[in-house]
Amino acid sequence: MFSGVLTALVTPFKRNGSLDYEALDRLIEFQIENGVSALVPMGTTGESPTVSHEENLSVIERVIKKVNGRVPVIAGTGSNSTDEAVQMTKVAKNLGAAGSLQVAPYYNKPMQEGLYRHFMKIADTIDLPMVIYNIKGRTGVNIETPTLMRMVRHPHVVAVKEASGDLSQMMDILNS
Repeated sequence: MFSGVLTALVTPFKRNGSLDYEALDRLIEFQIENGVSALVPMGTTGESPTVSHEENLSVIERVIKKVNGRVPVIAGTGSNSTDEAVQMTKVAKNLGAAGSLQVAPYYNKPMQEGLYRHFMKIADTIDLPMVIYNIKGRTGVNIETPTLMRMVRHPHVVAVKEASGDLSQMMDILNS
């Protein structure tokens, strides 16, 4: 579904801490002019844990409007709260997102079955392609290969952003 170069956008801020939408517009245009295949606002690089939900959604909305269909936008709508991730993803879909990036719940450190249920509730609730984001260094929890292999059977789970840094796990995933 998604292929090529998918840029995880940074979220620019002004010196006073407010979002810098003009700088964001320039970043979007630079990426598109240089052949990016898709844009991913509000992932880890986009400062999603440090902004309010309103700011998160306003960045996603701005990116979708500025892109205007030129490339897909995969919105970072993950949360440690399953219900919150569902709500944010619904809004992103209604704004025109082509997919969602779902980070593993952070801080609460769920067991593997809890991770599975979290991601599957999102996938079951919203008809939108989903990218599962495994970044143990930021979330404190690793999505293990058997759990991931269960998840990718769901038709809405279309990709995995594997950022655990564990090369043997990456090889296990590729060989599964």
